[in-house]
Amino acid sequence: MAKSKTQYYCQNCGAQFPKWMGKCSNCGEWNTIAEEAVSKNEPDKPWRSQNDKNPVLFNIQDIPAGQETRIITQNQELNRVLGGGLVLGSVILLGGEPGIGKSTLLLQVALQFNDLKVLYVSGEESASQIKLRAERLGIETDSCFVLTETQTHKIFKKAKEIQPHLLIIDSVQTLQSQLVESSPGSVSQIRESTSELIHFAKETNVPVVLVGHITKEGSIAGPKVLEHMVDVVLQFEGERNHLYRLLRAQKNRFGSTAELGIFEMQGNGLREVSNPSEVLISAKDHTLSGNAIAATMEGIRPMLIEIQALVSTAVYGTPQRSTTGFDIKRLNMLLAVLEKRAGFQLGAKDVFLNITGGIRVDDPAIDLAVICAILSSYENQALPDNCCFAAEVGLSGEIRPVNRVEQRVLEAEKLGYDVIFISKYNKINPGDFQIRVELLGTVGDLYRLMF
Repeated sequence: MAKSKTQYYCQNCGAQFPKWMGKCSNCGEWNTIAEEAVSKNEPDKPWRSQNDKNPVLFNIQDIPAGQETRIITQNQELNRVLGGGLVLGSVILLGGEPGIGKSTLLLQVALQFNDLKVLYVSGEESASQIKLRAERLGIETDSCFVLTETQTHKIFKKAKEIQPHLLIIDSVQTLQSQLVESSPGSVSQIRESTSELIHFAKETNVPVVLVGHITKEGSIAGPKVLEHMVDVVLQFEGERNHLYRLLRAQKNRFGSTAELGIFEMQGNGLREVSNPSEVLISAKDHTLSGNAIAATMEGIRPMLIEIQALVSTAVYGTPQRSTTGFDIKRLNMLLAVLEKRAGFQLGAKDVFLNITGGIRVDDPAIDLAVICAILSSYENQALPDNCCFAAEVGLSGEIRPVNRVEQRVLEAEKLGYDVIFISKYNKINPGDFQIRVELLGTVGDLYRLMF
């Protein structure tokens, strides 16, 4: 019988210690260090490399440059976030809140493969539960195989028999390796199980998708090294009480991390939202003050979003500043610009800002729309419903240019808007577009033109 020894690991960051300590010296958290049993005489690796030859040394100039081979899924939003599809041999980690739809998304992707075999491994649900979800999705296929197992060596045994083109693990916190004697979900188990899956993916060229739980702080549970080990880290976001889900890439070795995928949760699964503006702009019977439309970019994807502002007299001594989906510090900066450069007395006003649709935007190009929404609520005067904005606001009150302004203008033109306000320092010709392009230099120009 293999001898075992114990080590102490921080359950928050994965740091290793020779003895128990109250505070982790690596991440600074208290009471996160736990004792775990580690096998001393390791058994045979569940996935042993088939290539025992000497490693080959390459000069970087001699390595042929080529495009990665990808598997194109039937889900265009997932393809966009991944950078064009699943790269062969890649390991993808998908995290999100409980009940947000991670398992539904991956099962839907697995069932949509008709010509490729998919092995769906679940350590949290029974086969009958997965079948019920598949019936609810309404997709029939004979190329998806379901395995309810948590032991990694048994998973690899079935993978050798089936030879799948895609392996899905739901979830990595339920896996258990023979090499570690600690319980599933511990730092050492997650690290060792993920390491075995990475070796499997690189040796067989089979993409592996891992579902990861998250902590109450919103980060992926387990050691931080887990996110360093994998090739792609995806975050599935959204409110459980709202219909829309957002898929973002926090790390991507094969593409951009600025892309955004939008889904709508329905009774029969997740629907891809190809036109985000239909989600992010609410329909109104009549014009209301405090609403403005901004043309923003998520990666290379233009979209229009609606910004709502409410300015009211402060009831208490200290005015409130509250935002949803927007940086509170940037709101304070824009309010200071309005007060200093344009003369508006907003210091004694409560200001509330909201970006509709549950989306969070960090693009500085929405500054102009934020200011217009605030001024509209301040003056209690509605903006024309056929105009939108795309410009950054500087500390001196100037309207600054933004990148990819042509794509923003074309998106506004495609959605039927009549006028778009941008910076006069953008190098474009307004006559090249059917939509009217208004060029602004300062915040004062904006106020005189709109109000």
